[in-house]
Amino acid sequence: MSRLSISGISFRSHGWVSTCRGSEQWEEGVVRCLGCVTNSCWRWCGFVIRKYPTNELLGFLFGVSKSVVSRLVNRGVALLAQAGKDGMRMPDPGRKHRRELDDLLSELPELGVVIDTFEQQVQRPQVRSARTPKEREQKQKEADSWYSGKKKKHTIKSQVGVDRNSGEVVDVDVDESVRGPTGDLGLLKKSLLMERIPEGVSGEGDLAYVGIAKLHPQKLGFTPRRKPRGRDKNRPRGEDKPRPPEDIAYNKAFAKSRIVVEHTICRMHRYECLAQPDRHHRGIKGHTERTRAVAGLVNRQIRHRLPFMVR
Repeated sequence: MSRLSISGISFRSHGWVSTCRGSEQWEEGVVRCLGCVTNSCWRWCGFVIRKYPTNELLGFLFGVSKSVVSRLVNRGVALLAQAGKDGMRMPDPGRKHRRELDDLLSELPELGVVIDTFEQQVQRPQVRSARTPKEREQKQKEADSWYSGKKKKHTIKSQVGVDRNSGEVVDVDVDESVRGPTGDLGLLKKSLLMERIPEGVSGEGDLAYVGIAKLHPQKLGFTPRRKPRGRDKNRPRGEDKPRPPEDIAYNKAFAKSRIVVEHTICRMHRYECLAQPDRHHRGIKGHTERTRAVAGLVNRQIRHRLPFMVR
């Protein structure tokens, strides 16, 4: 019996299994050895999500085919995604734990959901394989629909809602991930997140969410204050109007309040399945499951580190 340790996770390979290669007993032995779905599903799938190895590498490590690895991973990630979705909960207005806000943010409720999005690079759709001009035009349109002008690459986008007080993920776009060029406000409308927020809880975002108050049932949507438009005739060369000092102070306090969503997204990017280029041929359903699974694992970390804020 040999022992293999990768990134703090230990696996054991049994010599007897090699005699059953190619038979039903071989796959049953691998399932029993890896403990997928039954015993150590969380550890096995956590390793896959954290390090994002290829199916070929996993097959080499455990002596199985790519198809066996694919079936086991898909089963385990689906369970993790469901567990992560079930563990998400909106801020409870009845809780007594509150975080004091800056005096400049007195108009904001004590409880809020901070919303933001992140993009992940995907494989570029193939255009050269087209045989006719019409087919090439169709494939070019398909490729352009995935191209993000902000990232200068083909991407897929996911929306994340975070509890302002604890940093816990309370919602990952329940519908599905979307193509990179989709606007943040359009994705928010599609997800219907504002309709699921409890009464008295605000929704907050950056300047990409200007107009979020119209989507909130109680008009409790907040964004940073925009710079005044137009030219200032009193300034040389017709420069833009200066930002009022009170707006500068407000935006600084607002940024300190919403930085929690950036920290949570940073925690999610520690998992290589969301940091490396996606290798699943722009599969939206699979990407949504991986995002939910990672969000569930991040929530477990936050609850373990900050139990006094999330109980």
